[in-house]
Amino acid sequence: MKTYQSKQELIVAINNSLKQYLTEFEEISEDLKDHKVAAVDKTPAQNLAYQLGWVNLLLEWESRELAGFPVSMPKEGYKWNNLASLYQNFYQTHAQHPLKENTQLLSKRVKEVTDWIENLTDEELFEINQRKWATTPANWPLYKWIHTNTVAPFTNFRVQIRKWKKLNINTEPTKKP
Repeated sequence: MKTYQSKQELIVAINNSLKQYLTEFEEISEDLKDHKVAAVDKTPAQNLAYQLGWVNLLLEWESRELAGFPVSMPKEGYKWNNLASLYQNFYQTHAQHPLKENTQLLSKRVKEVTDWIENLTDEELFEINQRKWATTPANWPLYKWIHTNTVAPFTNFRVQIRKWKKLNINTEPTKKP
């Protein structure tokens, strides 16, 4: 996993990967957002919903802990060993919205993440055991949680959207799965 030497390096990586990821959605029409292709496991709408779901959870974990509430990981009612149902929740919450609306919402939520990073101390960001929610068997510092829920999926899922676009050339939209 990538390591970072400073807050600014992490913020730049988040913003650059987000910008590249969101660029992929600019030429996808709304009538194709739910179109499934066999070689890609998510439609464009699901792909964006997945990203929104994880970024929202990241912010929720932090806000709940700071407010003094317990944090259920990954989310109340869901387990790490059964994430498929959590993904369905993400899709139900976000995938029905227009792509443009979801790209704007993701940008807004990621800005909240980068603002949060700016307000963390280096100790909070780079040392382990700084938040109860981050003290899992992995025992990661916050920056790894942030990277795993922003930079990594924006980069990896960008590849999936590019593959979807390549395979989707000259196809007709189909009904929602």
